[in-house]
Amino acid sequence: MELRDYIRILRQSWVLIVLLTLLGVAAGAAYSIAQTPMYSSSAKVFVSTSNGGTIGEMAQGSAYTQNRVKTYADLATTPIVLLPTIAELQLDMTSDELAREVVATTLPDTSLIEITVTDEDPALAAQIATGVSESLTAVVSSIETTGATDEDGNPVEASPVRLTLVQHAAVPQKPVSPNVPLNIALGGLIGLALGIGAAVLRETLDTRIRNERDIELLTETPVIGGIVFDPKAKDRPLIVHADPHSPRAESFRALRTNLQFLDAARPERSFVVTSSIESEGKSTTAANLAIALADAGARVLLVDADLRRPKVASYLGIEGAVGLTDLLIGRADLQDVIQPWGRGQLYVLPAGRVPPNPSELLGSAAMAETIAELNRAFDVVLFDAPPLLPVTDAAVLSRAAGGAILVVAVGRVHKGQVKGAFSVLENVDAKVSGIVLTMLPTKGPDAYGYGKYGYGYGYGYGYAPTKEPEPKSPAKPPAGRAPNEDPTQKPATEPVGGA
Repeated sequence: MELRDYIRILRQSWVLIVLLTLLGVAAGAAYSIAQTPMYSSSAKVFVSTSNGGTIGEMAQGSAYTQNRVKTYADLATTPIVLLPTIAELQLDMTSDELAREVVATTLPDTSLIEITVTDEDPALAAQIATGVSESLTAVVSSIETTGATDEDGNPVEASPVRLTLVQHAAVPQKPVSPNVPLNIALGGLIGLALGIGAAVLRETLDTRIRNERDIELLTETPVIGGIVFDPKAKDRPLIVHADPHSPRAESFRALRTNLQFLDAARPERSFVVTSSIESEGKSTTAANLAIALADAGARVLLVDADLRRPKVASYLGIEGAVGLTDLLIGRADLQDVIQPWGRGQLYVLPAGRVPPNPSELLGSAAMAETIAELNRAFDVVLFDAPPLLPVTDAAVLSRAAGGAILVVAVGRVHKGQVKGAFSVLENVDAKVSGIVLTMLPTKGPDAYGYGKYGYGYGYGYGYAPTKEPEPKSPAKPPAGRAPNEDPTQKPATEPVGGA
């Protein structure tokens, strides 16, 4: 992943990251509250030796002292030093327990030993530190004594090493642990790291298509349009007709413009509009694109080739009992089943009755002849076909039509499903001419900037509000044609084809 991918992940999962960070802070605070306050007190002991009269003897004595300091520091936590302290202070603990509270360190480049004691009781910590220091001086004086003794057992020659308690331990006023600010900061950092890790892990495990970049990583097929998400899409599926000034309607007009660049070398302008799985918006995309093409002056035919769950007739409000199925089995002629719609040059061929063998009908010779005839009669022919993964209808039809437009619903379809859809088309030698992203978010890190696919135009500039003309009844022929005109015959002066 690139840097922008991580930035997008952070923007997308900022709520999770903030939540885990706050939980880490709360955990650090709770841990601090649950801990027993501990107090620390220190005493210092100075180590010296008897110096000679010359400079050389003094240097040797100093070096000797520094070499012995480390030994004395280690001696401070041994039972020989701790047991007298326990007895003197009447402590209810063993020497091993006391040793865990005592730390003796040598100060660098000095002859000082610092004895630190940490305990729950601040006064007791100071008493133990002082007691251990005094006991250490006595023990060292005893074990370092050399020479003979007199009749009373006293050393004839004093010890060459002397330890002096130079700093008594003071009663601490503030606890050294728990360190509340540090614990809270560490808890927050751990929570932040867990939040970022969880966000990256979720992004890695999430195989859904989120944006155009995910498509670019899967295929080199161009993305020719993007349709923003509309929560009211079910109530007004024909947004180009119902609200032509909306940003979503403008996105279909941008798709119409991009369509003219697809398969420029192919004279036939027929496309199968399909998707990987159901509920990706293929039928509404095909219907709105057909209306947008007709508004631009093209002679367009919208064919409902979904012979399993036809929806075009219900979307457009026309009679769908007779249609493509009747045409393919020879029950009706082409001019009898095509219906005009609206004021432009938009015609609709409904699906008709649902047959028991949709794939066989769509792959028949009669369907191939029908497609060839429709390509001659119309500038653009759009086939609304079933999804590719559940059934093979769209794959068979795409090969006959010459090209497919794959609708991909952002946030719904998974990468593996899109790959599967491409594989199905490749298996029958069908070409995917372009990809249309639907359900694009308008907010958040995956939202596209204004004008990415044209849908942002309405936000920036908008249109002057105008009164919508009342559409004619779909049953009536569109303006400019005679009632008995054959829709399969192009007018003498053809409009600009394509888009």
